[in-house]
Amino acid sequence: MSLGIAFIGYGEVGQLFARQLAAKPGVRMAAYDILFADPEKGPQLRQHAREAGVHAASDLAELCREADIVISAVTADAAVGVAGQAAPHLTSSQTYIDLNSISPATKEQAADQVRQRGAEFVEFAVMAPVKEPGIEVPILSGGRTAEAVSARLNELGMRITPVSTEIGTASATKLCRSIVIKGMEALMVDFTLASEKAGVMPAVLASLKASYPGMDWENVAKVMMSRVKQHGIRRAAEMREASRMIDELGLDGSLAKAIADRHESFARASDRK
Repeated sequence: MSLGIAFIGYGEVGQLFARQLAAKPGVRMAAYDILFADPEKGPQLRQHAREAGVHAASDLAELCREADIVISAVTADAAVGVAGQAAPHLTSSQTYIDLNSISPATKEQAADQVRQRGAEFVEFAVMAPVKEPGIEVPILSGGRTAEAVSARLNELGMRITPVSTEIGTASATKLCRSIVIKGMEALMVDFTLASEKAGVMPAVLASLKASYPGMDWENVAKVMMSRVKQHGIRRAAEMREASRMIDELGLDGSLAKAIADRHESFARASDRK
């Protein structure tokens, strides 16, 4: 099998997935990131790509030219704009995949950009942290050709489950999960900071363990604090998409927005230390 796969965005997900897929027989792997042109960060990123067997494209036109599948792995707030920038370089023989954590309505906006050029659009929703499983992380997919595209990528070792021929089901599933996970992370930030400052952490942990004996609360707090510190800005953008989805459902998205604000404020405060 010969398959050209191109990643827009060479961050954590793009680097990990591209490196693993580039090692598969018959896969031609390329990536593009706006930071490739950055005089400070660009040389290191391009070198990383070369060492991983990934062609570092100079622009989106070059990236899309030889690709069968183009995967957008950017940030939630950039997803629609990137789809619009890539669209003029796509053809009806290509598939554009958006795996960003965005609302169903935002996915549709990205899809509209791509479909105007005749390319197929498929949504991906990554359902767990990617660091350990890599391309084997569980992913939900949706769209008219989701089943065929998922089967093709699953042959390379991915774990993609088609859930709908419509755009939105996969992303709604992911964002509803995120309300719980990112909400717990925000709670653990405030719990840890407040209980440590008040000097009551051991007593609170003992009470939590008594109420929920199946949870290692001390480790949960430590891990979740670390996640927010490292990924809080990106997770904040995701939770604002969750808030938007909730509002569009006719419900109250203010809690999701507050979770987003807490992720961002803690991550920014951590960066200043």
